[in-house]
Amino acid sequence: MSESNTTTQPHPLSLVADDMRQVDAVIAHRLSSSVPLIGEIAHYIISAGGKRLRPALLLMVAGALGYKGNQHFNLAAVVEFIHTATLLHDDVVDESTMRRGKPTANESFGNAASVLVGDFLHSRAFQMMVDADSMQVMQILSEATNIIAEGEVQQLINTHNVDLDEAGYLAVIRSKTAKLFEASARLAAVLAGADTGIETACASYGRALGTAFQVIDDALDYDGDTEVMGKNIGDDLREGKVTLPLIIAMQRATPADRQLIVSAIETGSTPHMAEIVQMVKATGALDATRAAAGQQAQEAIDCLNQLPQNTYTEALRSLASQLLTRRV
Repeated sequence: MSESNTTTQPHPLSLVADDMRQVDAVIAHRLSSSVPLIGEIAHYIISAGGKRLRPALLLMVAGALGYKGNQHFNLAAVVEFIHTATLLHDDVVDESTMRRGKPTANESFGNAASVLVGDFLHSRAFQMMVDADSMQVMQILSEATNIIAEGEVQQLINTHNVDLDEAGYLAVIRSKTAKLFEASARLAAVLAGADTGIETACASYGRALGTAFQVIDDALDYDGDTEVMGKNIGDDLREGKVTLPLIIAMQRATPADRQLIVSAIETGSTPHMAEIVQMVKATGALDATRAAAGQQAQEAIDCLNQLPQNTYTEALRSLASQLLTRRV
């Protein structure tokens, strides 16, 4: 997609802007607590911006399938609470200090408060799931939260592991990131009463979209705009995270250059960050990473052929395409 198209066409998420305002109202209402610090920290991170892709995805799929109720607002808020809880916990684990250009909650309020408010958001999300009065909804979300937790633990195990390959990398992001995308899309199909084939297609779309999103995110860690992203180039490497750009760069680099990357991964020390970023670019690892994301985006788009064709389906198609050109 050309840059001019990206700027002249409305963003696909604009289709559900009114619905997102309803979701925001649910979020504001359900953040209420008798403990002021809970509301303060939760509002701090939720109001910090972000793309809100997961709840928007649920709303868009519900629209594509002609859902007419109101429960999608509640479940979209549930999905956002689960995502926000994982962000709070991730930032503590990663010792992150910046997110979306602002100090992280753990930087502002401390690790203990961030972890405990993350726990509150998880438990509040489960309270809200019950409102859907659907065992299938409970099964989808309980499975998703468990798999996300497994992915987070596996990512921790993989830290500083220079032998991690592409299959191992993809397994983690499909658990840690893509699973909530998958659950969001599947929930919409369940609410709409879609048949098994449509439900599976929606879930497959969400999984492929979430995978493409994370792969592009990992590419941007070596090729993004620091001010726009709100974090520093190379943060993943500083945390010892082995992502696809590094995996491919190590496969293609000279022995000496590979050793420089290996040393940085193993130690988390990055005095040669500028050189490593240049290696990632010079080996074509960024192009290969974006190509891998492109394959996932196309897989997502292909899944949409099984859905009713309408403005929402077209927006879902555009959403997958535009992921490949995002810079933040």
